[in-house]
Amino acid sequence: MSVTARLSELFHRRSFKFGASRLALSFAVTFGAHAEAPTVPKDWATPVGSLTDSSPAIGDDGALYFGTRSGALWALNSDGSRRWTFRAEREIKSSPALSPDGTVYFGSRDHKFYAVGPGGKKKWDFRTGGWVDSSPALAADGTVYFGSWDKTFYALRADGSKAWQFLTGGPIVSSPAIDAGGKTFFGSHDGKLYALTPEGTKAWDFDAGAPIISSPAIENDGTVYITSVNGWFYALNSDGALKWRLKTGGVMESSPVIGPDGTVYVGVNQNVWLISPAGEKKSEQLGDILINASPTALADGSLCFVSGYGWIITFRSPADWKWALYAFGSRYASPAISTSGTVYLGAYVAPQAPGMLALHATVPLAKSPWPKFRGNPRNTGRQNAPAQ
Repeated sequence: MSVTARLSELFHRRSFKFGASRLALSFAVTFGAHAEAPTVPKDWATPVGSLTDSSPAIGDDGALYFGTRSGALWALNSDGSRRWTFRAEREIKSSPALSPDGTVYFGSRDHKFYAVGPGGKKKWDFRTGGWVDSSPALAADGTVYFGSWDKTFYALRADGSKAWQFLTGGPIVSSPAIDAGGKTFFGSHDGKLYALTPEGTKAWDFDAGAPIISSPAIENDGTVYITSVNGWFYALNSDGALKWRLKTGGVMESSPVIGPDGTVYVGVNQNVWLISPAGEKKSEQLGDILINASPTALADGSLCFVSGYGWIITFRSPADWKWALYAFGSRYASPAISTSGTVYLGAYVAPQAPGMLALHATVPLAKSPWPKFRGNPRNTGRQNAPAQ
Protein backbone atom coordinates (compact mmCIF):
# COMPACT_ATOMS: atom_id res chain seq x y z
CA MET A 1 0.00 0.00 0.00
CA SER A 2 1.34 3.46 -0.90
CA VAL A 3 2.15 6.12 1.68
CA THR A 4 -0.78 8.26 0.54
CA ALA A 5 -3.14 5.29 0.66
CA ARG A 6 -2.01 4.51 4.22
CA LEU A 7 -2.47 8.17 5.14
CA SER A 8 -5.98 8.06 3.70
CA GLU A 9 -6.78 4.97 5.74
CA LEU A 10 -5.58 6.73 8.90
CA PHE A 11 -7.50 9.95 8.40
CA HIS A 12 -10.56 8.78 6.46
CA ARG A 13 -11.44 5.47 8.09
CA ARG A 14 -15.19 5.30 8.52
CA SER A 15 -15.58 2.03 10.45
CA PHE A 16 -16.48 2.72 14.08
CA LYS A 17 -17.09 0.18 16.90
CA PHE A 18 -17.60 0.55 20.62
CA GLY A 19 -19.06 -1.32 23.59
CA ALA A 20 -21.58 -0.28 26.21
CA SER A 21 -18.88 0.51 28.77
CA ARG A 22 -17.04 2.77 26.34
CA LEU A 23 -20.26 4.57 25.46
CA ALA A 24 -20.99 5.07 29.16
CA LEU A 25 -17.52 6.51 29.61
CA SER A 26 -18.13 8.81 26.65
CA PHE A 27 -21.32 10.07 28.29
CA ALA A 28 -19.52 10.73 31.56
CA VAL A 29 -16.57 12.48 29.93
CA THR A 30 -18.65 14.50 27.48
CA PHE A 31 -21.34 15.66 29.85
CA GLY A 32 -19.67 15.74 33.26
CA ALA A 33 -21.25 18.61 35.15
CA HIS A 34 -23.48 19.32 32.13
CA ALA A 35 -25.55 16.13 32.49
CA GLU A 36 -28.66 18.27 32.94
CA ALA A 37 -28.16 20.16 29.67
CA PRO A 38 -31.54 20.57 27.93
CA THR A 39 -32.28 18.63 24.78
CA VAL A 40 -33.97 19.87 21.58
CA PRO A 41 -37.09 18.44 19.88
CA LYS A 42 -37.04 16.83 16.43
CA ASP A 43 -39.13 18.31 13.62
CA TRP A 44 -38.77 15.15 11.53
CA ALA A 45 -36.58 12.12 10.94
CA THR A 46 -36.34 10.54 7.48
CA PRO A 47 -34.67 7.16 6.82
CA VAL A 48 -32.37 7.21 3.78
CA GLY A 49 -30.87 3.71 3.95
CA SER A 50 -27.24 4.70 4.55
CA LEU A 51 -25.14 6.99 6.72
CA THR A 52 -23.83 10.22 5.27
CA ASP A 53 -20.42 11.88 5.45
CA SER A 54 -21.81 14.73 3.35
CA SER A 55 -22.87 18.04 4.87
CA PRO A 56 -26.25 19.03 3.36
CA ALA A 57 -26.72 21.96 1.02
CA ILE A 58 -29.92 23.94 1.59
CA GLY A 59 -31.94 25.54 -1.21
CA ASP A 60 -33.92 28.77 -0.98
CA ASP A 61 -37.11 26.69 -0.67
CA GLY A 62 -35.66 24.75 2.28
CA ALA A 63 -34.90 21.58 0.31
CA LEU A 64 -31.89 19.53 1.47
CA TYR A 65 -29.28 17.86 -0.78
CA PHE A 66 -26.71 15.37 0.50
CA GLY A 67 -24.85 12.21 -0.51
CA THR A 68 -24.61 8.86 1.28
CA ARG A 69 -22.11 6.06 1.70
CA SER A 70 -24.26 3.86 -0.56
CA GLY A 71 -23.72 6.29 -3.47
CA ALA A 72 -27.14 7.98 -3.43
CA LEU A 73 -27.63 11.73 -3.73
CA TRP A 74 -30.81 12.60 -1.84
CA ALA A 75 -33.09 15.60 -2.23
CA LEU A 76 -35.57 16.06 0.64
CA ASN A 77 -38.33 18.65 0.84
CA SER A 78 -38.35 21.02 3.82
CA ASP A 79 -40.84 18.73 5.61
CA GLY A 80 -38.51 15.74 5.28
CA SER A 81 -40.39 14.04 2.44
CA ARG A 82 -38.40 12.60 -0.42
CA ARG A 83 -38.18 14.79 -3.51
CA TRP A 84 -35.88 12.53 -5.54
CA THR A 85 -32.71 10.42 -5.41
CA PHE A 86 -29.90 10.05 -7.91
CA ARG A 87 -27.48 7.13 -7.97
CA ALA A 88 -23.74 7.45 -8.44
CA GLU A 89 -21.70 4.29 -8.90
CA ARG A 90 -19.89 4.47 -5.56
CA GLU A 91 -19.74 6.21 -2.19
CA ILE A 92 -20.31 9.98 -1.94
CA LYS A 93 -18.21 11.80 0.67
CA SER A 94 -18.21 15.12 -1.17
CA SER A 95 -20.67 17.70 0.19
CA PRO A 96 -22.83 18.98 -2.69
CA ALA A 97 -22.89 22.58 -3.84
CA LEU A 98 -26.10 24.14 -5.12
CA SER A 99 -26.10 26.68 -7.96
CA PRO A 100 -28.69 29.49 -8.38
CA ASP A 101 -30.44 27.52 -11.16
CA GLY A 102 -30.88 24.49 -8.89
CA THR A 103 -28.09 22.35 -10.33
CA VAL A 104 -26.43 20.15 -7.70
CA TYR A 105 -22.68 19.52 -8.07
CA PHE A 106 -20.79 16.77 -6.21
CA GLY A 107 -18.02 14.18 -6.52
CA SER A 108 -18.00 10.43 -5.92
CA ARG A 109 -15.56 7.61 -5.31
CA ASP A 110 -16.48 6.26 -8.74
CA HIS A 111 -13.85 8.78 -9.99
CA LYS A 112 -16.55 11.05 -11.41
CA PHE A 113 -17.79 14.55 -10.78
CA TYR A 114 -21.52 15.09 -11.38
CA ALA A 115 -23.98 17.84 -12.25
CA VAL A 116 -27.60 16.89 -11.47
CA GLY A 117 -30.52 19.09 -12.47
CA PRO A 118 -33.30 20.36 -10.18
CA GLY A 119 -35.50 17.38 -11.11
CA GLY A 120 -32.88 14.77 -10.21
CA LYS A 121 -31.73 13.98 -13.77
CA LYS A 122 -28.04 13.90 -14.66
CA LYS A 123 -26.92 16.87 -16.74
CA TRP A 124 -23.37 15.61 -17.18
CA ASP A 125 -20.48 13.86 -15.51
CA PHE A 126 -16.72 14.37 -15.73
CA ARG A 127 -14.26 11.52 -15.17
CA THR A 128 -11.05 12.03 -13.18
CA GLY A 129 -8.23 9.61 -12.40
CA GLY A 130 -9.15 9.03 -8.75
CA TRP A 131 -11.71 9.38 -5.98
CA VAL A 132 -13.43 12.75 -5.75
CA ASP A 133 -13.87 13.38 -2.01
CA SER A 134 -13.23 17.12 -2.32
CA SER A 135 -16.42 19.20 -2.10
CA PRO A 136 -16.90 21.63 -5.00
CA ALA A 137 -16.72 25.42 -4.91
CA LEU A 138 -18.86 27.52 -7.25
CA ALA A 139 -17.51 30.79 -8.61
CA ALA A 140 -19.79 33.73 -9.37
CA ASP A 141 -19.35 33.12 -13.12
CA GLY A 142 -20.54 29.48 -12.81
CA THR A 143 -17.10 27.84 -12.88
CA VAL A 144 -16.93 24.75 -10.65
CA TYR A 145 -13.71 23.90 -8.77
CA PHE A 146 -12.75 20.63 -7.03
CA GLY A 147 -9.80 18.33 -6.38
CA SER A 148 -9.25 14.60 -6.90
CA TRP A 149 -7.12 11.78 -5.56
CA ASP A 150 -5.35 11.87 -8.95
CA LYS A 151 -3.42 14.88 -7.52
CA THR A 152 -5.20 17.27 -9.89
CA PHE A 153 -7.29 20.35 -9.21
CA TYR A 154 -10.00 20.92 -11.83
CA ALA A 155 -11.96 23.92 -13.10
CA LEU A 156 -15.06 23.01 -15.13
CA ARG A 157 -17.47 25.26 -16.97
CA ALA A 158 -21.17 25.04 -16.19
CA ASP A 159 -21.67 22.80 -19.25
CA GLY A 160 -19.15 20.25 -17.92
CA SER A 161 -16.29 21.14 -20.25
CA LYS A 162 -12.84 21.55 -18.71
CA ALA A 163 -11.61 25.12 -18.38
CA TRP A 164 -8.21 24.10 -16.97
CA GLN A 165 -6.47 21.76 -14.54
CA PHE A 166 -3.59 22.16 -12.10
CA LEU A 167 -1.34 19.31 -10.97
CA THR A 168 -0.04 19.11 -7.38
CA GLY A 169 2.38 16.72 -5.69
CA GLY A 170 -0.26 14.68 -3.83
CA PRO A 171 -3.93 13.67 -3.65
CA ILE A 172 -6.41 16.48 -3.00
CA VAL A 173 -9.21 15.88 -0.48
CA SER A 174 -9.25 19.48 0.78
CA SER A 175 -12.30 21.39 -0.48
CA PRO A 176 -11.55 24.72 -2.18
CA ALA A 177 -12.49 28.18 -0.93
CA ILE A 178 -12.99 31.22 -3.16
CA ASP A 179 -12.27 34.75 -1.91
CA ALA A 180 -14.05 37.96 -2.87
CA GLY A 181 -11.59 38.56 -5.71
CA GLY A 182 -12.11 35.12 -7.28
CA LYS A 183 -8.87 33.56 -6.07
CA THR A 184 -9.18 29.88 -5.12
CA PHE A 185 -7.43 28.22 -2.15
CA PHE A 186 -7.04 24.51 -1.40
CA GLY A 187 -4.65 22.10 0.29
CA SER A 188 -2.92 18.96 -0.95
CA HIS A 189 -1.34 15.85 0.55
CA ASP A 190 1.95 17.32 -0.67
CA GLY A 191 1.76 19.66 2.36
CA LYS A 192 1.06 22.86 0.47
CA LEU A 193 -1.77 25.34 0.44
CA TYR A 194 -2.25 26.65 -3.10
CA ALA A 195 -3.72 29.95 -4.26
CA LEU A 196 -4.78 29.98 -7.91
CA THR A 197 -6.11 32.79 -10.10
CA PRO A 198 -9.42 32.34 -11.97
CA GLU A 199 -7.32 31.51 -15.04
CA GLY A 200 -5.59 28.59 -13.26
CA THR A 201 -2.23 30.28 -12.71
CA LYS A 202 -0.51 29.76 -9.37
CA ALA A 203 -0.52 33.02 -7.40
CA TRP A 204 1.46 31.46 -4.53
CA ASP A 205 1.80 28.38 -2.37
CA PHE A 206 2.55 27.91 1.31
CA ASP A 207 4.40 24.88 2.65
CA ALA A 208 2.72 23.66 5.85
CA GLY A 209 5.20 20.82 6.29
CA ALA A 210 2.54 18.07 6.38
CA PRO A 211 -0.53 17.00 4.37
CA ILE A 212 -3.50 19.37 4.37
CA ILE A 213 -6.78 17.46 4.40
CA SER A 214 -8.95 20.19 5.92
CA SER A 215 -10.44 23.11 4.00
CA PRO A 216 -9.66 26.84 4.27
CA ALA A 217 -11.79 29.57 5.84
CA ILE A 218 -11.44 33.18 4.65
CA GLU A 219 -11.86 36.28 6.84
CA ASN A 220 -13.17 39.68 5.63
CA ASP A 221 -9.66 41.12 5.43
CA GLY A 222 -8.50 38.23 3.23
CA THR A 223 -6.83 36.22 6.00
CA VAL A 224 -6.84 32.52 5.12
CA TYR A 225 -7.09 30.01 7.98
CA ILE A 226 -5.91 26.43 7.41
CA THR A 227 -4.72 23.43 9.41
CA SER A 228 -2.32 20.57 8.64
CA VAL A 229 -2.09 17.05 10.04
CA ASN A 230 1.07 17.86 12.02
CA GLY A 231 -1.07 19.89 14.43
CA TRP A 232 -0.33 23.43 13.29
CA PHE A 233 -3.04 26.02 12.76
CA TYR A 234 -2.02 28.75 10.28
CA ALA A 235 -3.25 32.26 9.49
CA LEU A 236 -1.95 33.57 6.16
CA ASN A 237 -2.27 37.00 4.61
CA SER A 238 -3.98 37.20 1.23
CA ASP A 239 -0.56 37.31 -0.45
CA GLY A 240 0.52 34.03 1.17
CA ALA A 241 2.74 35.53 3.87
CA LEU A 242 2.52 33.88 7.29
CA LYS A 243 0.52 36.05 9.70
CA TRP A 244 0.81 33.68 12.68
CA ARG A 245 0.73 30.02 13.55
CA LEU A 246 -0.45 28.12 16.62
CA LYS A 247 0.67 24.66 17.71
CA THR A 248 -2.33 22.56 18.72
CA GLY A 249 -0.74 19.14 19.08
CA GLY A 250 -3.67 17.52 17.28
CA VAL A 251 -4.24 15.76 13.98
CA MET A 252 -6.28 18.36 12.14
CA GLU A 253 -9.06 17.12 9.86
CA SER A 254 -11.71 19.52 11.14
CA SER A 255 -11.90 22.68 9.03
CA PRO A 256 -11.99 26.09 10.73
CA VAL A 257 -15.03 28.38 10.85
CA ILE A 258 -15.39 32.00 11.94
CA GLY A 259 -17.79 33.38 14.56
CA PRO A 260 -19.55 36.79 14.50
CA ASP A 261 -16.83 38.38 16.66
CA GLY A 262 -13.96 36.96 14.58
CA THR A 263 -13.26 34.04 16.93
CA VAL A 264 -12.06 31.00 14.99
CA TYR A 265 -13.37 27.56 15.94
CA VAL A 266 -11.81 24.21 14.98
CA GLY A 267 -11.79 20.62 16.21
CA VAL A 268 -8.48 19.55 17.79
CA ASN A 269 -8.36 15.86 18.72
CA GLN A 270 -11.30 15.43 21.12
CA ASN A 271 -11.79 19.15 21.78
CA VAL A 272 -13.12 22.25 20.03
CA TRP A 273 -10.68 25.14 20.31
CA LEU A 274 -11.67 28.80 20.39
CA ILE A 275 -8.89 30.93 18.86
CA SER A 276 -8.68 34.72 18.78
CA PRO A 277 -8.03 36.60 15.49
CA ALA A 278 -4.56 37.36 16.92
CA GLY A 279 -3.71 33.64 17.15
CA GLU A 280 -4.19 33.09 20.89
CA LYS A 281 -6.09 30.10 22.26
CA LYS A 282 -9.04 31.51 24.22
CA SER A 283 -10.53 28.27 25.57
CA GLU A 284 -11.62 24.78 24.56
CA GLN A 285 -14.70 22.59 24.83
CA LEU A 286 -14.13 18.93 25.71
CA GLY A 287 -15.71 16.38 23.40
CA ASP A 288 -15.02 12.64 23.64
CA ILE A 289 -12.97 11.06 20.85
CA LEU A 290 -11.57 12.67 17.70
CA ILE A 291 -13.70 15.54 16.38
CA ASN A 292 -13.42 15.39 12.59
CA ALA A 293 -16.47 17.39 11.51
CA SER A 294 -16.22 21.16 11.32
CA PRO A 295 -18.23 23.13 13.89
CA THR A 296 -20.91 25.65 12.89
CA ALA A 297 -21.01 29.22 14.24
CA LEU A 298 -24.43 30.66 15.14
CA ALA A 299 -25.79 34.20 15.22
CA ASP A 300 -26.03 34.47 19.01
CA GLY A 301 -22.34 33.68 19.47
CA SER A 302 -22.94 30.01 20.23
CA LEU A 303 -21.39 27.06 18.44
CA CYS A 304 -22.90 23.79 17.20
CA PHE A 305 -20.67 20.74 16.74
CA VAL A 306 -20.80 16.96 16.42
CA SER A 307 -18.63 14.98 18.81
CA GLY A 308 -16.85 11.76 17.98
CA TYR A 309 -19.52 9.49 19.46
CA GLY A 310 -22.39 11.36 17.82
CA TRP A 311 -23.45 13.92 20.42
CA ILE A 312 -24.58 17.14 18.79
CA ILE A 313 -23.90 19.98 21.20
CA THR A 314 -24.56 23.71 21.15
CA PHE A 315 -22.83 26.00 23.63
CA ARG A 316 -22.12 29.70 24.18
CA SER A 317 -19.00 28.96 26.21
CA PRO A 318 -17.45 25.80 27.67
CA ALA A 319 -19.38 26.52 30.88
CA ASP A 320 -22.67 27.46 29.19
CA TRP A 321 -24.32 24.70 27.17
CA LYS A 322 -27.57 25.58 25.39
CA TRP A 323 -28.62 22.03 24.49
CA ALA A 324 -27.25 18.59 23.65
CA LEU A 325 -28.68 15.54 21.90
CA TYR A 326 -27.34 12.04 21.37
CA ALA A 327 -27.76 11.28 17.64
CA PHE A 328 -25.30 8.51 16.86
CA GLY A 329 -24.38 8.56 13.20
CA SER A 330 -21.70 10.03 11.02
CA ARG A 331 -19.02 11.94 12.86
CA TYR A 332 -17.56 13.38 9.65
CA ALA A 333 -20.49 15.47 8.37
CA SER A 334 -20.94 19.00 9.72
CA PRO A 335 -24.42 20.22 10.72
CA ALA A 336 -26.37 22.37 8.27
CA ILE A 337 -28.46 25.28 9.59
CA SER A 338 -31.53 26.77 7.88
CA THR A 339 -32.43 30.46 7.85
CA SER A 340 -34.86 29.75 10.71
CA GLY A 341 -32.20 27.95 12.73
CA THR A 342 -33.33 24.35 12.11
CA VAL A 343 -30.34 21.99 12.46
CA TYR A 344 -29.96 19.16 9.94
CA LEU A 345 -27.74 16.18 10.67
CA GLY A 346 -27.23 12.68 9.30
CA ALA A 347 -27.77 10.13 12.10
CA TYR A 348 -29.67 7.00 13.04
CA VAL A 349 -33.37 7.91 13.07
CA ALA A 350 -34.31 4.45 14.46
CA PRO A 351 -32.29 1.34 15.42
CA GLN A 352 -30.30 0.26 12.34
CA ALA A 353 -32.06 2.95 10.28
CA PRO A 354 -29.68 5.72 9.17
CA GLY A 355 -31.29 8.89 7.94
CA MET A 356 -31.51 12.66 8.21
CA LEU A 357 -32.69 14.53 11.33
CA ALA A 358 -34.25 17.99 11.53
CA LEU A 359 -33.83 19.48 15.01
CA HIS A 360 -36.10 22.27 16.19
CA ALA A 361 -33.49 24.85 17.06
CA THR A 362 -34.12 28.53 16.37
CA VAL A 363 -30.76 30.31 16.00
CA PRO A 364 -29.54 30.89 12.40
CA LEU A 365 -25.99 30.98 11.12
CA ALA A 366 -23.62 33.66 12.32
CA LYS A 367 -23.25 36.72 10.12
CA SER A 368 -19.58 36.13 9.44
CA PRO A 369 -17.51 35.56 6.30
CA TRP A 370 -17.22 31.80 7.01
CA PRO A 371 -19.64 30.48 9.67
CA LYS A 372 -19.76 26.84 8.50
CA PHE A 373 -18.08 24.16 6.41
CA ARG A 374 -18.36 25.32 2.76
CA GLY A 375 -19.11 28.86 3.92
CA ASN A 376 -22.88 29.16 3.46
CA PRO A 377 -26.12 27.14 3.28
CA ARG A 378 -25.73 26.38 -0.44
CA ASN A 379 -22.20 25.02 0.20
CA THR A 380 -20.72 27.16 -2.57
CA GLY A 381 -17.33 27.48 -0.85
CA ARG A 382 -17.38 31.20 -1.59
CA GLN A 383 -16.50 33.90 0.91
CA ASN A 384 -19.55 35.76 2.18
CA ALA A 385 -19.66 39.46 1.40
CA PRO A 386 -18.06 41.59 4.14
CA ALA A 387 -20.54 43.23 6.50
CA GLN A 388 -21.25 46.86 5.65
